[in-house]
Amino acid sequence: MAAYVDGFLLTVPKKKLSAYRRMAVDAGKIWREHGAVEYRECVGDDMKVKFGTPFPRAAKSKNGETVVFSWIVYKSRAHRDRVNARVMKDPRMNSEEMKQSMPFDMKRFAMGGFKVLVSW
Repeated sequence: MAAYVDGFLLTVPKKKLSAYRRMAVDAGKIWREHGAVEYRECVGDDMKVKFGTPFPRAAKSKNGETVVFSWIVYKSRAHRDRVNARVMKDPRMNSEEMKQSMPFDMKRFAMGGFKVLVSW
């Protein structure tokens, strides 16, 4: 059972969502090849919540943007560190094409590593 998760929250201009999807598919392949257990990219759908803080407000999304909530699952934090080290050395991640294809504002990108508290 997986025991560590990297989580991400970001906004993507709706007109760039197809480009984001292509980039995410490529990134997902790389993470999985290097050992990630699971890779998910989810786009906002039901964001008009009746309680709590809606993701678009938390992500400070602007008109014409949508929210993306993503996570990568690993066996442990040590496994995450090994996988991410290999991913960051992968030439596909460091290519000019990958750097130029970022269809979102990295300054508004939130992420963190999480220990799994409950898993069913």
